[in-house]
Amino acid sequence: AAWNLKTRALTEMVYVDEIDMDQEGIAEIILDENAIAQVARPGTSLKLPGTGQGGGPSPAVRPVTQSGRPITGFVRPSTQSGRPSTMEQAIRTPRTALTARPITSASGGYVRPGTASMITNPDGPFINLSRLNLTKYAQKPKLAKALFEYIFHHENDIKNALDLAALATEYAQFKDWWWKVQIGKCYYRLGLYREAEKQFKSALKQQDMVDTILYLAKVYLRLDQPVTALNLFKQGLERFPGEVTLLCGIARIYEEMNNISSAAEYYKDVLKQDNTHVEAIACIGSNHFYSDQPEIALRFYRRLLQMGVYNSQLFNNLGLCCFYAQQYDMTLSSFERALFLAENEEETADVWYNLGHVAVGIGDLNLAYQCFKLTLVNNNDYAEAYNNLAVLEMRKGHTEQARALLQTASSLAPHMYEPHFNVAILSEKVGDLQRSYTAAQKSEEAFPGHVDTQQLMKQLKEHFAML
Repeated sequence: AAWNLKTRALTEMVYVDEIDMDQEGIAEIILDENAIAQVARPGTSLKLPGTGQGGGPSPAVRPVTQSGRPITGFVRPSTQSGRPSTMEQAIRTPRTALTARPITSASGGYVRPGTASMITNPDGPFINLSRLNLTKYAQKPKLAKALFEYIFHHENDIKNALDLAALATEYAQFKDWWWKVQIGKCYYRLGLYREAEKQFKSALKQQDMVDTILYLAKVYLRLDQPVTALNLFKQGLERFPGEVTLLCGIARIYEEMNNISSAAEYYKDVLKQDNTHVEAIACIGSNHFYSDQPEIALRFYRRLLQMGVYNSQLFNNLGLCCFYAQQYDMTLSSFERALFLAENEEETADVWYNLGHVAVGIGDLNLAYQCFKLTLVNNNDYAEAYNNLAVLEMRKGHTEQARALLQTASSLAPHMYEPHFNVAILSEKVGDLQRSYTAAQKSEEAFPGHVDTQQLMKQLKEHFAML
């Protein structure tokens, strides 16, 4: 697992419709059990996290992902930052090293690395699934369960796994809750969420299990029903008081809905039950950092260091906390250790980017320029570095270079408001009011509450009214 903190933006230039449907289309949506409402009520959808009532941080304080959620303190497999949420967005997304195959990356990652010992050998596959008599194996419960695990996790053959599970649960006269959970997992992987929901609910009636609650909550989250998932977790806590995984699940949902204060409370409850829970410590530390409390964040990250977590991300965060807490003696040594421990170029790029911000903070703009350049050497798709380089170029009076860098930044990260706002400021200064207005509209769309964008829009509208 990894932790990522992106620092704040530089000042001045900021760093970094209705659908017409015919009757047939409406009928399809009514009949489709997996359809999600086009316009969800505020605070009930993960698609519009900004509509939550939790008073979460603005993008000016805390960086956000493509889907509009604030970057968390802990990278999770199911919520990778920058993952495209729609097919159209996936096609438009640049093929970076982090999201090289945004459309098909879901299927390959399910194969367990731990089963590499069973990898296909020259003599043929370990088990030839096409020749198996599934009916015969379904009548041997112990063997059937092991075979299902192999087909589901190693071969990733969901169809055969589902056939075996259906035959086995029929042989067990529908009284074995374990097989119902496995059928639900197969349905979930195939995208049949309502069928998966029925299987998990049936399994819960037979046997109350924490795992089944977690799987059912995953189904509700995929159906964009976070409130239902929250209620399910809270009901589970009544039956399993103090269960860490349930508390953590509630905290994650609140975090995804931009309700950071409630998420922090539940992460604290997690630490009351398990004071070595890395995810909770990292998320609370990240929350304190972005709440202008770097000294408190530093205590949480030091706790992780004491627990034996020793990686580039942790030292990167320690360096940032030391810098903002004015403990300059530890700042550079922490970043040096982070660079030494970086396992790939993306991690190295993050460290150089944050070193660039430290250089800006101490007023050494030449060092900052070199750090942001080194960021791009390690990761050529780093939108924030392009944006900040453009600000430095603008300070030198290099307007065209700044414009080119900002265009690159806005194309790489259309969800960030800073590049759009900076393009608007730059265009307004050189007299290109139309381009300035277009860029300001994009900035307002990315961050509706940005005061500087609103003031610029007001000035431009006054200009156009005079014309």
